[in-house]
Amino acid sequence: MKTCFLIDDDEDDREIFQLALMDVGGQFDCITADNCREALQQLRNGALNPDYIFLDLNMPVLSGKDCLAEIRKMARFNQTPVLIYTTSADKRDKDEIARLGGTAFITKPNRVSALTEILKQVLTA
Repeated sequence: MKTCFLIDDDEDDREIFQLALMDVGGQFDCITADNCREALQQLRNGALNPDYIFLDLNMPVLSGKDCLAEIRKMARFNQTPVLIYTTSADKRDKDEIARLGGTAFITKPNRVSALTEILKQVLTA
């Protein structure tokens, strides 16, 4: 079983993501965090070793960009795909995420079925 770690402050978006992930297939487990500080603590303490990290950009306290930079400083996550999952479609955000080491940039769709298709492409590639 592969593990996805979703870092997103919006409860509805976390629920939609989990529903779409279930539709992808039963081979994925999903762990969530509702802020970047909590997520970084879980990653640093070694209790969590996800196969994929999905990260929202627009987060309170610590932004998704800052969180991505911190994740990339942790040697054991150098090869872990970090996929940005956000409402933004801004080219400047996409360029900065690529520079910071983001693996992919997913703009949140408005339908679970559309998200399921995106996740199928990303997770089964």
